[in-house]
Amino acid sequence: MPNRKPRTLSRSAAFAAVAYAFGVTMLSTTLPTPLYPLYRSELGFSELIVTIVFAAYAAGVIIALLVFGNASDAVGRRVVLLSALVVALVSAVVFLAEQDLAMLFVGRVLSGLAAGLFTGTGTVTLVELEAPGSRGRGSLVATLVNMGGLGLGPLLAGLIAEYGAIPLRITYVIDLVLLAPAIATLLLVPETVAERSHLKGPSLGVPAEVRGVFAQAALAGFAGFVVLGTFTGVSPAALGQLMDVHNLFVVGLVVFAVFAASTAGQLGSSRFSARVALPLGAAVLCVGALGIALALWQRSLALLVIGGIVAGLGQGLGFRAGIGAVTAAAPAEQRGAVTSVLFLVLYIGISVPVVGIGLGIRASGVQTAGIGAALAVAVLEAIAGLSLVLRPVAENTGR
Repeated sequence: MPNRKPRTLSRSAAFAAVAYAFGVTMLSTTLPTPLYPLYRSELGFSELIVTIVFAAYAAGVIIALLVFGNASDAVGRRVVLLSALVVALVSAVVFLAEQDLAMLFVGRVLSGLAAGLFTGTGTVTLVELEAPGSRGRGSLVATLVNMGGLGLGPLLAGLIAEYGAIPLRITYVIDLVLLAPAIATLLLVPETVAERSHLKGPSLGVPAEVRGVFAQAALAGFAGFVVLGTFTGVSPAALGQLMDVHNLFVVGLVVFAVFAASTAGQLGSSRFSARVALPLGAAVLCVGALGIALALWQRSLALLVIGGIVAGLGQGLGFRAGIGAVTAAAPAEQRGAVTSVLFLVLYIGISVPVVGIGLGIRASGVQTAGIGAALAVAVLEAIAGLSLVLRPVAENTGR
C-alpha cells in the first residue's frame, strides 16, 4: 500500500493559520492587565507585587530568547510554534486554576515563554509562507498580529471583568477556546525549513560594524518598551488612584489605545527611511512621555489617553525602523543572533524599570513615581534623538 503524503494546508491557508495563532498567543499574554485589581482584592498583595508579577512575563520571554533563540532552524518552525501554543495553553490552565500568588507567577512566566518562542519564529514563518510577489507582506502581518494581539488582550479581559461573571475564570476559559483551533490548524501547516542547522543558543555578542546603529536603536527602543511596560503593568493603579477610574473595561481600552497607536506607528514607518524614522520616532515618543507626565500631574484621563497614543505612535515608528536598521546592518550569518540581543535589551526595558516604578510607588505613591518614570523616558528619548541627528544611521540600513 503506497505511503500517503500527510495532509497540509495550502500556502494561503497556512499563512492565515499562523497569523491567527500569532495573534492569539500575544493576546493571551496581556489578558491579566485589567484583572490585577481583582487579583489584588482576592489575594491581598501590594502594587509592588503587581509590577513584579508583570516582570515575570518578561523574564519568561528572555529565557525563551536565550535558550531557544535559534531552535526553529534546527527542529523546524512548526515544532517551535506548536510548543509555544502548548505552553500558552498550560499558562491559561494555571491562571484558570489560580489559588495563590505563586500560581500567578508561574502563569506569567509560562506566558512569557510562549511569547518568546512564538514571536521570532512566527515572524519568520509568515515571511516564508507569503505568496510570491507579495514582498514584505509577511513582516507587515506579523507586526499587525503581534501588537494587535497585545492590545486586544486587555480589551477582552476588561470587557469580561466589568460586565461578565467570575472574570478570573471565564477570561481563561475563553482563552482556551481561542487557543484550541490555533493548535489544531498549526498541525496542518507545512514545514518551511528545508535544510536544518545544529541547535545552538544565540550569541550575546554584537559585531563591531553593527554596534553604532545597534546602540542607537537599542536606546530608543528601550525607552519605548518602558512606556509599553508601564502602561501594561501600572496603568490600572494610576487610573484608579489618580483619576478615580475603576471601570475595568476602560482600563483595558486605555491600554489597547497605546498598542493600537504603536501598530499605526509601525505601519507608518514604511514611509520613511531609517535615517528619518528613528529620530522622528524618538521625538514623537519624547512628546508623548511629557504628555503622560502632565496627565499624571493634572490627574487627567483625557491627557493620559492623548499622551499614551502619541507615545505609542513614536514607539512603533522607532521600533520598526530600529529593527530594520539593525537587521540590515548585521552580517547575514549573524542576523538572527544580533536581533535576539536587541530583543533582550527591549524586554529588559519592559520589565526591570517597571519593578523600579513599583518600588517608587511604595516609597512616594503612584503620582510621583509615574511622573518620574515619564520624565526619565522623555530624557532617554531626547538623548537618543540627539544622537540620531548628530550621527544618523547609514542610508542603506533598512526601512
